[in-house]
This record gives sequence, structure tokens and C-alpha cells, in this order.
Amino acid sequence: METWAGSCPGLHLSLGIWVMIAAHTLQNAKAEITCASCPSPVQLHQEELQLGIRTDPTEETANLRNIRVEFRELGVMDQDAGMDGDRETGVSIEYAPQIHQDFRLDEVRTLGSSQESHGGSYKPEMDQDAALRRAKRSGAEFAEFSESGWADRAGVDAGAARDRGSMLDGHRSGRSELRWNREEGRGNNRQDEPKLTSSTFALTGDSAHNHAVVYWSGQNSSVILILTKLYDFHIGSVTESTLWRSTDYGSTYERMNDKVGSKTVLSYLYVCPSNKRKIMVLTDPEFESSVLISTDEGASFQKYRLSFYVLSLLFHPTEEDWALAYSHDQKLYSSVDFGRKWLLIHEHVTPNRFYWSVAGLDKEPDLIHMEAHTPDGNVQYVTCRVQMCTEANRNYPFPGYIDISSLVVQDDYIFIQVPTSGRASYYVSYKRDSFIQIKLPKYSLPKDLHIVSTDEKQVFAAVQEWNQNDTYNLYLSDTRGIYFTLAMENVKTTRGIGGNQMLDLYEVAGIKGMLIANKRQDNQVKTYITYNKGRDWRLLQAPAADLDGNDIHCILPFCSLHLQLQTSENPYVSGTISTKSSAPGIIVATGNIGPELSYNNVGMFISSDAGNSWTPIFEEEHNIWFLDKGGALVAVKQPSVPTRHLWVSFDEGRQWTQHSFSSVPLFVDGVLVEAGAENQIMTFFGHFSHRSEWQLIKIDYKSIFSRKCTEEDYQTWHLHNQGEPCVMGQKQIYMKRRPGNYCMLGKDYSRILSAESCICRAHDFECDYGYERRNDGNCRLAFWFNPSTVSRSCSQGQNYLNSTGYRKVVLNNCTKGVKELYTARKQQCPNRPPKGLALTTKDGKLTATLGTNVTFLVHLDEGDSMRTNIQLDFGDGTAVSYSNLSWTEEGIKHNYRSAGIFRVTALAENTLGYDTTTLFLHVTCPVEHVQLLAPFVVIRNKEVNITAVVSPSQSRSVTYFWWLGNSTEPVITLDGSISYTFNSEGMHTITVQVSAANTILQDTKTIAVKEFFKSLLLSFSPNLDEFNPDIPEWRQDVGRVIKKALLQVSDFPEEQLLVAVFPGVPTAAELFLLPNKNQSEGKKKSEEELEQASGIIVGALNQNLVDFELKPGVRVIVYNTQLTLAPLVDSTPRHSSSAMLMLLSVVFLGLAVFLIYKFKRKIPWINIYAEVNQEKEQEMIGSVGQGDSTPKITLSEFTTSKELMEKELDARVKRGVGNAYESTREIPNCTSV
Repeated sequence: METWAGSCPGLHLSLGIWVMIAAHTLQNAKAEITCASCPSPVQLHQEELQLGIRTDPTEETANLRNIRVEFRELGVMDQDAGMDGDRETGVSIEYAPQIHQDFRLDEVRTLGSSQESHGGSYKPEMDQDAALRRAKRSGAEFAEFSESGWADRAGVDAGAARDRGSMLDGHRSGRSELRWNREEGRGNNRQDEPKLTSSTFALTGDSAHNHAVVYWSGQNSSVILILTKLYDFHIGSVTESTLWRSTDYGSTYERMNDKVGSKTVLSYLYVCPSNKRKIMVLTDPEFESSVLISTDEGASFQKYRLSFYVLSLLFHPTEEDWALAYSHDQKLYSSVDFGRKWLLIHEHVTPNRFYWSVAGLDKEPDLIHMEAHTPDGNVQYVTCRVQMCTEANRNYPFPGYIDISSLVVQDDYIFIQVPTSGRASYYVSYKRDSFIQIKLPKYSLPKDLHIVSTDEKQVFAAVQEWNQNDTYNLYLSDTRGIYFTLAMENVKTTRGIGGNQMLDLYEVAGIKGMLIANKRQDNQVKTYITYNKGRDWRLLQAPAADLDGNDIHCILPFCSLHLQLQTSENPYVSGTISTKSSAPGIIVATGNIGPELSYNNVGMFISSDAGNSWTPIFEEEHNIWFLDKGGALVAVKQPSVPTRHLWVSFDEGRQWTQHSFSSVPLFVDGVLVEAGAENQIMTFFGHFSHRSEWQLIKIDYKSIFSRKCTEEDYQTWHLHNQGEPCVMGQKQIYMKRRPGNYCMLGKDYSRILSAESCICRAHDFECDYGYERRNDGNCRLAFWFNPSTVSRSCSQGQNYLNSTGYRKVVLNNCTKGVKELYTARKQQCPNRPPKGLALTTKDGKLTATLGTNVTFLVHLDEGDSMRTNIQLDFGDGTAVSYSNLSWTEEGIKHNYRSAGIFRVTALAENTLGYDTTTLFLHVTCPVEHVQLLAPFVVIRNKEVNITAVVSPSQSRSVTYFWWLGNSTEPVITLDGSISYTFNSEGMHTITVQVSAANTILQDTKTIAVKEFFKSLLLSFSPNLDEFNPDIPEWRQDVGRVIKKALLQVSDFPEEQLLVAVFPGVPTAAELFLLPNKNQSEGKKKSEEELEQASGIIVGALNQNLVDFELKPGVRVIVYNTQLTLAPLVDSTPRHSSSAMLMLLSVVFLGLAVFLIYKFKRKIPWINIYAEVNQEKEQEMIGSVGQGDSTPKITLSEFTTSKELMEKELDARVKRGVGNAYESTREIPNCTSV
């Protein structure tokens, strides 16, 4: 995972030092995946960044030496065609230690893929500040340095440095003297500084070379290889190279140019990860394209010509002779004899989107996963075997096209994104099963999504939701990676190397379930820690005293310790926070104490008890590494200033002893620690000045240990969380060396002595999908989730797990206790009629090319899939039938032989009922949005106006296709409006499609036709607008919640109550009261029932008795916008027996109008209109079903709800509305939207 726990297993990292004048410019990738199992920061964005440094015009560019550091993981082959093509003066860091592979799921840049997941490779750049710091300390101001001091103007800076050092040297009283004691070994009882055995080797003759790469294979090997190069910026290529080899851990080096060819220019050197004795060296393609192969750790080489230029290499994780090579022309090659012969696998492969098989998951070890482009520009997920990758032998695990740069093969999971015109759709395959759509909370609506981690039997995902800009929400999945629940909101991001956005989230190594995150809350960023994978979070307790022993008054929650969580992408320079799996419980980090996170006045802090307590160790930032398998700590000042000392602690940071590693201060660019398992050797890489040779200092630190550790040197340590011994459901006891014992471990010593399962309690369970945690700590049903939905795979006679609202935290080992109470209960599958039938095409389009196969996909939300018959009518005179839904999983293919518009109908039927759905397939127009504006309730036999709004507006002709009622043939118009009269009561469906050029869009509405009805306009408290994403699904779900709240204050039948929520903000809605379908009791009685029910509801609304909870802590009040009840809407004409009665009616009506006008009475808003000019689209709830949803359109050209109400009131006055309670006047039309 591109995150923060552990290290890449089995991979020994190597260091390379680059000194270059121009910064390497990365290719701009819109989506990336990075190493998921290495301790590196979560990168959310990969942007192109060029770093520049201004220099004095009088200084010669050639005399500047700017440091660039490259780190390469052995066996990770990454080459960029332009990686040496630095274009601007500057500096940066390049590395490939964790196979940072940038991965995109659409705007989703997902992080993941390590060598363990057999991904590609990655090279980011240093951020600008870091580049400037490196340039400053290696530029002209440090022109000369020798043992006697600085020369020229540099002497001033050196003197200042010595003066600053003298202030720390005891020449100042009080605080400064204590500081010296701390930094030079405060509290150290050993008076004599132990001497380290060291040797220095300079790469003589290579001072002009501005690029150096160092490789140490490790695993008890004494061989170190160094490749130095001279990059000529004028011609843009490498002109010289030297290969150095050491066989004594770096004490001496041998120049190898004669063995590889004195005139051969080398570009890159790679070591096989499964056999470190095997090495590949690539030549620079400007001179020749060849590969040099060694099987004896570089003692001898054989040269083989290549017919292509290698951009990147990827070795097989276990087969030492197998490798993949990616060429400059996007071709993928394979070799099974360690690079001697190459075979073309596939053309048009996406960069860094090819993976070796995963052991235990893929059946064939030579299987390759890759993302390839089709001739028409689409992208597919392809698998094949290395030596059998012809078209006939290729497989396509996902049935359809995917987004470019979205394929990720990582641990047990494969992620892709499906191209859509609207919201992003993400799919996951768990253990090579079929792809299933990822389920996030319904209204998370991600703008950006990243897979953070997959290495603990679940998926961590960072999601930037529709209302977030610089923060992300952290989600955790179930084991299959399908259902995600919220773990933390508003996690901070930090701009990292190369402009990448880094998520401030760190996974502590060695302790599962322990995370540290920086959260933005109330415009402040604070650091939180969790011990159960985000189930519970708390602030960090600040140290009780500072370095001088003074008390620190820091009281939670107003003051706490805050940490910087940027782990180093360079494995040889520690990040702002470090942990090690072999030293569980020890956390070293840069941070500050106060009310919020700050980057000023920072210091170094350490915790030896897994974050329960913290101690300050340095007032300045240091690089800190773990020595002796985590038994000791070594600290070196940041590389911005030269140093010749290091500090070592044997008591988990309580005391530090100073040791000299060089007689001359060295600019340290990197440190190799414990490359060999059985030796105690460190190697420092750096330079004395910008003109000096490369300096390689080998340090044997065995002398700082007094003896080897014995059983008496160990003690037990109990992992706990503020005294709570149960962490992740078990009590864990570790064996650790006693602090302060100067004995050498020599092997991994920190181990779990015992792990006893705990009794399950509430904090061992998190909220299940569809549930949210309330303020009382309990998980309650989210308003958008319907728990009665049962998987369609649940068949009669089978059982399913009915969620209690909770699910056990993944990898939690608790037993008994409340486990049975919180665990999902097994229940028999209910026998249900089909519901939620959906019909789509495989590519999600409503168009098809004549003569090509169209694949239809049928989906059923509810119902017994094994006992439900599926019928599909293609609309061209042919139809098919299937006995159950399982036969349609691969899709239903059909070939249309004639052009036109076809009504494709799907029918799902079992013994309890049926469900149908319709899709209209044809060649359509390139419109972006269409929205059908139609009333939800209309009067029978009265003409209604229906309008289709197209966005963007078309200057050319647009064809409109209307399906009214249950007609099979459409009405075709060139106008966006049509009038229609419904002759019968009931539910009627209207479908419109607009066609222009090659695009077609559809919208469907369902209209209730009644003889009469009543309606009320509703408004809400302003807090509802803050959570309104203005999409149809949200309006429908909120309408359902409103309806439920109204039913609490009225016994009105649910099926006669409809709620329609308008689009836009402020949020408004309309309530419809419909008469009973059975009017045998008389129309007058039905009218009285509506009047009585409306009076009760209005009374409750006026008393603020109708409210609902949208989410924890957010309660919304429903108001009645009208001052009086709306009159009854009636379509029945009044038959008079005499002219006198008619005259009296007219007189009374005129009198009522006069009185209303005279006293300026407010007239209730009657949802009946004579003309269609309303802007609000209503979402119907209840018996009136919502049709297919379409993208929302901009309605700014329509009047607002307030203006509409005012116009309606005026219109009613003019029409002479009489009694507000009893009017049954015939109105030709109602709520037109």
C-alpha cells in the first residue's frame, strides 16, 4: 500500500546519489498508483514540476554542483526516456524504492502496487523547498572546504557555523549548556566517546560526473556497485560513465570499465530481486542499444544487442530469469533467459500498467496482467501467458472497456474504473472472482478516490467528496473490498515531492490496526491516533516536560501533541515519522505542542509505548534510523548542513551518545544501514564540497556494543491503549531488550511472547455499510439505506446474513462477549416478487451500430434470481426467455438487422409477481443533458403541457421522441414541448428522448392522474441546504424521510400521500393528498377526508411537530409555506338547475375577490396552473414511482420558487378564487415542472 506500515518484504533497497544542474521533469500522469506496502506517503496527485534555482550571473553554471539523490530498489526496473533530460537548472530527488506506480481510477488516482504486487515503477521529484535547501548547501557559498576550515567567502559561513557550534559547546551558561549535554550525550555515564571503525574512499577521477548511483545487494554480500555518469546538458545525453565495484563492503573500489568496454556508455544498472548475483546493465541508447548481463555480482559481463530501447524493466518476484521490458514505443516484451532473448507480448500497452502473476491467486506463474489499447482507442484489461500471448490466447477478465491508467493488481484485489459520462464507477475483483461495483455511502459522490492500502485483508480508500476541496475522508472496506464505511472525515493533505498531494495518514509498523492521522476540524489541524483501525480516535497526550526538565502545561483537548506525517520516499533519509516492524511500539516523529499542527518551533519526539506517552529528544530536525534490528537508534542532523557526528541511543531515546564518523564535516546525502544481515556496517554517501570527489564512508559500528545480548538483557512489554490491555481484540506481550543495555542483538529480537484473545466489546465492532455512528456511539440506519433489500442471489430455501448494523473490525481477534449480539444473524431468504429490474447495454450507451452485436445486461435488485423467469423483447420482432437470472450474467447479445428506434422490454416474473423495464435503443444526438419537465399529478381529461429541456441548447435541429402512456410508437416533434390529455385515472409513464448527431439521451417520469386532490407547499430549516447535493436520488430519499415524518402526525393512508422535492437550493417540496382509489363511498366523503387530513397535517406543521434527522446531530424541521390550506382541486363540472343559482355563484365569487383584494389577504398557493412556466422538478415518493434519473441541468433561466409563488397568488386573485377551504373549481392543469 502506498502508505505507512512495514517495509517492502524481501526487498533490499539501494542508494543512488545524483548531482545534476537541471531537474528531471516527470511526465504528467493523470492517475497513478504507488507502492502499497512500503513506508511511503500516500500520494494523491501526481503533477509535473520543474524546479529552478537562480544563481549569480557571474557564476559559471559548470562550477555549480547541485545534489540529486536517486534511490533504486533492487529488481525494480524503471527508466524514463527523458529522465536525464533535465531542462532547467535545479535539483530534485529521484527514486524507485517501492515501485511507486501511479494508478488512476478516473480522476481517482489510486495508490498501491508494490513489487510484492508486481507492479511497474515510479520516479517522483523533490519539492521545490527541498530542492532549494540542497542547492544552498552545495552551491558557490560553500566553494572550498578543507580540514583547516572554509576558504574565501565560504570561510565566513564556516566561521559562523563554528560560532553557532561554540554556543552549543558550553561557552554559554544555562540553557545552552544543557543543550550541549543533550545533543552530545546527555546523561551519558561513559566519559570516553567510543570510537567507530571507519574508512573513506573517494571516486578519484569522477569529479566531473554529475550522476552517481550506488547498489548494495545485501543478504550477507560484500559487493557494492556504483555507476557514475556525466550528463551533458548542451547535447542532452550521457557522454561518459564509470562502473565501480567493491568486494569488501566499500573499503576499496575497482574501476570496471575495461570489463564492460572502455568506450561503452552505461545508463542504468539493475539487480535481480530473487538472485542478487544476477545483474543487468543497460547502455545509453544514444550510442547503442544493448544489455550487459552478469551472473557473478558484476565480476564479468556479457553483451547482447537489443532491437528496442528499454524504458522500464520488471523482474518476476520468484523466477530469477523472467523479466518484462517496456519500450519507448509502448510495446511490452518478455524474456525467460535473463535478457538474452526477448519476445514481443503486446503492442499499445499503457505505461506502468503491467503486472506479473500473484502467487496463490493466479494459476499460472507466467501470467501477465496488463492494460492495452484497442485500434479504435478504447482500453481493455488483458491477461495472457508470457510465451503464449497471441490474440487467440488472450483473455479479457472484465467484460467491457475500462478507463486508461486504471488497472491495478495489488495483493488479493484488482481495481478498475469503468468509463462513464456521469459519476465515476469503480469495480473490484477479490481473489480473482468476478468484478463487483464498489459500494460507497450513497451520497459520498467522490470527486477523487485513492486506494491507500490493501495489505491487511481489507481496502483503505481516501475519498474526496463532492463538498471537499483540500481534505479527504478515509473509508474502510469489508474483506472483499466491496462495502466501504467511514473511518475518519477531513483528513489533511500535504503537498509533497514533485507537487504530489500526500494524505496525512500513517500506519504504524509492527502493530496492526494502529494509525495516526491529521484531521482538519474547525479550521485547525490536529493529530489523532487509533488502535482499532479507525473505530475510535483520540488526541495525543503532550510530554509532561521539555528537554530542560521544565513542566509543560498542555491540557486535552485544548492542547496536545501534533505530528508531521510525511514519510520519506527516500529510504536513506528518514521522514518526519519513522517506525520499524522489528521494534514495535517505538515511534520517532517531528512535531509540535499546542492547539493545532504547526511547522514552526518544531522538535523531535519519541514514544516507546506505542503512542501512549511521548518524550522530546531534539530541538532540531534529525534523520533517525534503527540499528541492530531496531535495538538501537542513530541520529544525524538534516543534510542541509555538514556534520561529522552521529548520535546513538540504546534506551529508546532517553539518552544519546555522540560518535565521530569523519574528521571532516560531510554533506550527508544518504545512509545505508544494515545492508547485510550478519554485519554491523553503515555507509555514508556525500561530499565535502561541490568540487570534491564522491566520498563513501564505511562505518563498522560493532565497537559501540559491549557484548552480545543474553536472556537477562530482555524484558516483557505489554501493548496497551491508555491502560486498556486489549488491542484489536487481544492482549499482546512482546519481548524487548532492556533500555540502556549496551548489548548487540544481531537478529530480530522483538517478538510477540503471547497473544491472548479478549472478550468482545463494543469497540471491537465498526458500523456496517448503510449505518452511521451517532453521538451516543451506536450505529443507526442511514436515511438513504434500505435494509430490507436482499441480495438477488438469495434463493428460497437458502439463508442470508441480516446485518445488525455492526461488523467486526477486520483482523480483530476478540471472542464471545457481545460478538453474538453484534454479528449478522442468519435468516431464511424471504420469498419476494421481482423488484428493481434494470436493463442496460454493456457499454452503457443507448446507441448501436447497424450490423454489430449489442449486449444487454439485466439487473434485479430484489427477488429470487434462481426462480425468476427473465424475458427480453428486443423490439424488432424477436424475443428470448431464460428460466432464471443466472443465464444472463454474461449479458444477452443481439444483432439488429435494420436501423431505427427499438423498444427493448425486459420482464422478470415469478409466482409472487413481476417487474418490467424498458429501454429505447437507437442512434442519437450529441446532447449532454435532457430533463423532462412534467407534472406529477394531473386532472383527468384535462390537457397537460410537457417540456423537455436540453443542455446545452442546440443551434441546429434536435429531434424529440415522445412515448406517452403505454404506446409502443413515439410521437416525433422538433419542438421541446407537447400537450397531452390523459383519459383514465391511474399511473401513466412518459418517456422522452432527444436525438442529435450520434448522441441520444432519455428521461422518464411517472404521472398520477386523478379526479381531484389537495396539495401543500413545504419548506425546511436552512441546515438542510448544507447537505443538498442537488441530485435526483437525494431528493427521492429525502422525500421518503419527509413522508415518514408526516405519517407520524397523521393516520392518513401511506399510499395516498406523495412528497415531491424540488431541485435547487433552498430546498422546497410539495405534499400531495390523493383520494382513495375506491370512491364507492362517495366523492363528497372523500373530499371531506382530504380536508380533515390536510387540517391535521397543517396543524402539525405550524406547531413544528414534523422533523427528521438527516445525519448525527443534524435535525431538520419541516414548515408549511402556506398560511391557509390549499383548496381542493377538482375536475368535475358543476351542473346547475337554474340560472339563478349560477348568478348567485358568480356574485359570491366576485364578492370574495373584492374582499381579498381589499384587505390584502394572503391567498394559499394552489398547485394548479393554466400555463407551464414552473422551474421545479418534483421527486415523487410512494405509489408514484420515480423514473430513470438523468443528469441534472441548470435551471437558472426559470423563475425561482418565491417568484413563482408570488405570480401564482396574483393569478389566483385575478381568476377569482373563492372559498379557500371548499373550492372545487375546475382547473385545466396542475403543478407543471
